[in-house]
Amino acid sequence: MKRSYKILIGCFIFFILVLLGSLFFVQSKTYQPLSEALNETEPTDQYMVEESSDAIIFRPLNEQQSTSVLFYQGGLVEEKSYSSIAAKLAAEGYPVYLFKHALNLAVTDADKAETIITDEEIQNFVIGGHSLGGVMASRFANESYSESLKGVFLLASYPDEKGRLDKLPISVLSLIGSNDGVVDEEAYQLGKNYLPVTTLFYTIEGGNHAGFGDYGNQEGDLPATISPEQQQEQTVDQLVNWLREINENE
Repeated sequence: MKRSYKILIGCFIFFILVLLGSLFFVQSKTYQPLSEALNETEPTDQYMVEESSDAIIFRPLNEQQSTSVLFYQGGLVEEKSYSSIAAKLAAEGYPVYLFKHALNLAVTDADKAETIITDEEIQNFVIGGHSLGGVMASRFANESYSESLKGVFLLASYPDEKGRLDKLPISVLSLIGSNDGVVDEEAYQLGKNYLPVTTLFYTIEGGNHAGFGDYGNQEGDLPATISPEQQQEQTVDQLVNWLREINENE
């Protein structure tokens, strides 16, 4: 075998090993859903749960609202970790779609919403997400705005310049925990320049970054003084009030 071929094969093997090592590292850093979240993926008399290759779908069984909720997960957080919020919203009549992204990173496919909207024939929707998911949801809203988009919600998140929302005729809701130790404060404040002046801001006292989901403690976060369940209940209350206001203004 010629020396050049040996070098080529060696480089290929090295590349594969690096790739596998990187995937293993990412997987080891991924936050997995706790039992509290997994329990919510069981169907009830209020909603059913379906799983496709693109999303976990919570479908209301009773009176269904006309606005769907599209949700992008936080960075390296498995989408099922947000099942408690999804279940509570579905119980209020809102169809909820927890998107799946490669490596649990919304940045791998910011346009995932387009697939769901088309496949599910969704007419009206709000879109948002937690942490990195909110950033990518904002980018989708900025780049793919249509009259079907009624609003954007941000959980411990903010838009960047590519996802600026200040020029769009939509409603925006921004929620953050008072004990959040993960959000970059400078970037968070800068992100307000890209939000409409009508943006609704709400601080959950005692809540932290990880409390928007059920995946345990997050590296760099501050301790919460309320439980994740309490934080999620306040989150859903704010989301439902916001969604009702959107519907009333239609």
